[in-house]
Amino acid sequence: MTKKALNQNGKYVQQLIDTIEPDFIFSNKPINRLKVIDTNVEIANQSKTERLKKLKEKINSIENCNLKENSKNLILGDGDINGPIMLIGESPGEIEDNTGQSYQGEVGSLLKKMLSAINIKIEKIYSTYSINFRPPEDRKPTIQEIKRYSGFLKEHISIINPEIIILMGSTAMEAITGLNSRISNERGKWKEIIIKNKTFPLMITFNPS
Repeated sequence: MTKKALNQNGKYVQQLIDTIEPDFIFSNKPINRLKVIDTNVEIANQSKTERLKKLKEKINSIENCNLKENSKNLILGDGDINGPIMLIGESPGEIEDNTGQSYQGEVGSLLKKMLSAINIKIEKIYSTYSINFRPPEDRKPTIQEIKRYSGFLKEHISIINPEIIILMGSTAMEAITGLNSRISNERGKWKEIIIKNKTFPLMITFNPS
């Protein structure tokens, strides 16, 4: 006569289940975790969009600003808000001010070619400016104007939360790093900037214009 082996493990598992929750219902259907991930991404995008909208309203509420008074449009930014790269130029030009979009005309075409040369589509990155309004006669923004808008720009960076920041031109360099040296001395060197306790790697280069 042989003894039948008892499945003690199964017994203990069942006891554990009964102890924790006696009304468990099991199903053979797989859990759809992708829907949860998609929902989280959607919520994150909504959050970014709302924060960008509030930032735009904040910038547009500036008073006694010569740049705002002489511009047609506030240019916040264009592109993929979840893109890994954030391009920051100096200020909008006449074409951008008329269209309400960033990097248009010859400058935009050149920028697209530059990115295409390293297999990056401009639609996959996020682009903006250090100054959100066109300076009169496309002059260089003053030190006071750069400082006034730098706070908005840093908040902009925090919202987009890119993996890499590219500063194009001396205005962008000064607005973010505070450097006012020759851009040729800083070009092509990796640096870091800390915004709201987060470190962002950045690279300085010439403006496409």
